[in-house]
Amino acid sequence: EYYLDGINCDPFTFDMECKELNAQYRKNQTFDEIKSHHYILSFDPKDTEESGLTGERAQQLGLEYARKNFPGHQALVCTHTDGHNQSGNIHVHIVINSLRKHDVERQDFMERPCDSRAGYKHHLTNDYLSYLKQDVMDLCHREQLHQVDLLSPAERKVTDREYHAQRRGQKKLDTLNREMTAGGITPRKTKFETQKDFLRNAIEEAAASARSLEEFQKQLLDNYHISLKISRRRFSYLHPERGKYITGRNLGTRYEKEYLLSVWEKNSKCHQNLSPEPDTSDKPSAFANQNDLPAFVFIKSELRLVIDLQNCAKAQANSSYARKVRLSNLQQMAKTVAYIQEHGYDTEDDLKAAFDEAQAQTTEMRKTLRSTEKKLREVNEQIHYTGQYLANKSVYREFLTCKNKKKFRLEHQTEITLYETARKILKEHSEDGKLPSMKLLKAEKEKLAARKSSQYEAYRNLREYEKELHIVQTNIDTFLGKDRSRQTAQERESTRS
Repeated sequence: EYYLDGINCDPFTFDMECKELNAQYRKNQTFDEIKSHHYILSFDPKDTEESGLTGERAQQLGLEYARKNFPGHQALVCTHTDGHNQSGNIHVHIVINSLRKHDVERQDFMERPCDSRAGYKHHLTNDYLSYLKQDVMDLCHREQLHQVDLLSPAERKVTDREYHAQRRGQKKLDTLNREMTAGGITPRKTKFETQKDFLRNAIEEAAASARSLEEFQKQLLDNYHISLKISRRRFSYLHPERGKYITGRNLGTRYEKEYLLSVWEKNSKCHQNLSPEPDTSDKPSAFANQNDLPAFVFIKSELRLVIDLQNCAKAQANSSYARKVRLSNLQQMAKTVAYIQEHGYDTEDDLKAAFDEAQAQTTEMRKTLRSTEKKLREVNEQIHYTGQYLANKSVYREFLTCKNKKKFRLEHQTEITLYETARKILKEHSEDGKLPSMKLLKAEKEKLAARKSSQYEAYRNLREYEKELHIVQTNIDTFLGKDRSRQTAQERESTRS
């Protein structure tokens, strides 16, 4: 299902009419000139079911948007209902000739006097682009459609180039995995990960447990071989397979300095509120046994923090956005009350006790996961040096039996050094002086990897559950008019006294 209309042109002769206009004004005659602009209105798949959006109505909205924001231009407006890659969302494509055909009345978003006259080209500035985004948001709000905040930076910034690179990489990986499966080999990796995705996942994992910049930097380097650079008070990250840094701004707001500082501060406060951590080297953790993992499956709700209208500069400047925030806040408060009733929290103390328990379990599980990761790194190191030992063992035997050892050592310096280094390290890790068996080491690695996977899943569930309870607490405090930061400070003072 698709719809096609033209503005200031016939949709089926759009290309020829654009060429005639370009020739009339002697514009767009060279290959390096921008001859057209392509805008896409992408509606949420939920709009079809929940808001009754149809392809025909989307086409009308697209025509309205094009006439309002690109007046005087030849425009082609096309709507299709199958989305991109069969995603099911409705797309409206607007393609305009970069050259204006008719004189129009000057609008507020036009920067220069000539921007309203025929024969001049489409002039897109940052302010104009912000106006276009705001108009899309207002259009969706008027039609009661789902929308995202197009004016605020994205938490996870995925460019069009990265999106298509991920799709191409996943397609190649799927083809390779099918060939491996046909050959009786189980693929180790089923999901393709771009370099930026690798950085995002590593940063999130390191930031979840770090309490300072030094800890964060050390975890990135030790666990993921990612280098962190601070330049002009901005964070940049170096992927282990790249030679050029990627800025946090290119990854999203969750990977920039301001957000990460707030995460570390929160982790530090949580750590201070808990009792001092015992020495885990001798004493086993509460979740050391895989069977002792918390026996629940966390189902994430759609709860979000309510927005403080009094301190929201955007809401103060934009009444339409303020109305949207008020409606969203009411919905979130209703969901918060329903959540409290569903889980049986009768008082604020019950809710706080549940949050404290979840916080303590998350911290304990994080320590357990770190311990397992440390053991897994040690086993991987032993496997590496055992392989190095076995690979050069025959050369070392020849060295022991040869007559001219000095000459033999000079000729096989690398192999002998690798053998002796591996033997020394393996004996240091061995309690009885015997070298470990490769078969036993690989079995231990599989066991630890399985344990790490289950512990990570449990840790992620506990962390999400803790975040959810924190959102509920914050929403309740906002609803009751309490200042949570001041309340936390008072609790800390009373604890000290």
